[in-house]
Amino acid sequence: MKAEQVQNLFAGNIRRLLEKADLDYEKLYEIRLRAGRPLFLTYDGGECFLRRKNEEPYVVSREDLKETLQYVSGYSLYAYEEELRQGFLSVQGGHRVGVTGKVILDGDKIRGMKYISCINVRLAHQIKGCAQPVLPFIRQGNSVCHTLIVSPPRCGKTTLLRDMIRLVSNGYEDLPGQTVGVVDERSELAGCWQGIPQNDLGMRTDILDGCPKAEGMQMLLRSMSPAVVAVDELGREEDYRAVESVVRCGCKLLATAHGSSVADILEQPFFQKLARERVFERYVLLGKNERAGIVEGIFDRDGKPCFG
Repeated sequence: MKAEQVQNLFAGNIRRLLEKADLDYEKLYEIRLRAGRPLFLTYDGGECFLRRKNEEPYVVSREDLKETLQYVSGYSLYAYEEELRQGFLSVQGGHRVGVTGKVILDGDKIRGMKYISCINVRLAHQIKGCAQPVLPFIRQGNSVCHTLIVSPPRCGKTTLLRDMIRLVSNGYEDLPGQTVGVVDERSELAGCWQGIPQNDLGMRTDILDGCPKAEGMQMLLRSMSPAVVAVDELGREEDYRAVESVVRCGCKLLATAHGSSVADILEQPFFQKLARERVFERYVLLGKNERAGIVEGIFDRDGKPCFG
């Protein structure tokens, strides 16, 4: 990860502190700016403040937020108006900038946001090879099983899915490469910036960036003939029919979901329906340990351990 690329997203005062700080950007996950509050850094092992020379935590000003938003948007918030309605912007490097503030409504629809009070920069981490130990347990002949990756937030499920996509697309050991269709609704898997993927998802991967999952899965099936479809964070009711279509047409599905355990997600009505139909053949559980990405267990559709 390029430290300079991250530093240049921020207001001058914050950028200078980041430049002077001894930070390992490979272990840095979030930089959070709240107006009138200390600047937080989220590391692999927890949180810390960004401090001045006198060891006092740096307190973020409204001007810092305004200047940072200008840098992030390339001095053209209008160009990012649609993304701001969703509460985040994607920037070069695949990083994601979340914002909160006063929401402007037009009837029951979000028209925009003003009086920005918080900016949270989530740093993209591509860890090539992290899916290699998992792949033998989700493999089925010359393809993969329908697989759901489950974990609490910030535990590495998107990072693991990203590397699974890359390996399946390129081929790994004696597993032949396959065409993978990715619906990247929140621009986190490919990290597209101005249409160009910032992360390596493999040579046979086709990406629908910023597209709702339900519509995107159907679009891929109709036009791109994927062998595998991959999506991040399933769970909305409208995703159900699209998942059914993927499975029934013979494609394999790789997906993620928020949950602390397999039992936890199976309490949700959406996944209860999929479990009754025995859609997912493998459940990969990641835990919240001292670092992200630790596989706690891999289970088959009957809940029997394949690993762990």
